[in-house]
Amino acid sequence: MAENLGFAKRVEKYRASKTLVFWSCAACTVATMIVGFAWGGWVTGGTAREMATKAATDARAELAAAFCVHQFASAPDATTKLASLKAADSWKRDTFINDGGWAKLPGTDEAVTGAANLCANQLIEANVMPVKAAGTAR
Repeated sequence: MAENLGFAKRVEKYRASKTLVFWSCAACTVATMIVGFAWGGWVTGGTAREMATKAATDARAELAAAFCVHQFASAPDATTKLASLKAADSWKRDTFINDGGWAKLPGTDEAVTGAANLCANQLIEANVMPVKAAGTAR
């Protein structure tokens, strides 16, 4: 009759084959990659490059928008321009800002992409006109 061994004895006597060890390692590797890319936040080099490019573009647009708001508020007729901006259709506001030249950074000839829209949104959302630059009439 066969010997009835306990669980601990059976585990102690077990010897896995090389094939089983290889496929277990391969399955663990694939499972780790699936978990890492799906839930762990891993990205490929191409995706990381796209994310960095988008972050740089967005940061440049935010900087230009902040400068735009400052330039807009520093204009002598800022209150009337703000009323005109608020009266303009929402899809024409960025054109209004671009035509005024406020979306350009100093030393550049072209407006920064996305800055006019951000600037218009910030000006529209402000309840009062932003503070004028130092050195202007108080």
